[in-house]
Amino acid sequence: MRYLRYAFLAALAVCLITVALANREPVTLRLMTDGLAAYVGYSNTITLPLFLVIFGGIIVGILIGFVWEWFREHKHRANAAAQRREKEHLQKEVGRLRKTDPEPADDVLALLEGKG
Repeated sequence: MRYLRYAFLAALAVCLITVALANREPVTLRLMTDGLAAYVGYSNTITLPLFLVIFGGIIVGILIGFVWEWFREHKHRANAAAQRREKEHLQKEVGRLRKTDPEPADDVLALLEGKG
């Protein structure tokens, strides 16, 4: 199984390196459009190779997906925590009830158990 994982990671690395080598041209990213930048008087631009923009987009998309899924599963985690607290409470109550020795209500049972 370990070799399968290594083979998959090697194939993924070859694909990523191929994409990076094929997209080395520099691109300019602008924070605002030209009209808005002229109106505000501030223009923030950065020049990066295209593969960094592609990989950055993929990473940001994955992170947004993880955060979205974490928020979506909140109700399931809260429900599991509530059930865990209820289970612990019931276990304590069962332990407390086992420690107490109730008196038998029937005199015959009391005699048979040797408490009479």
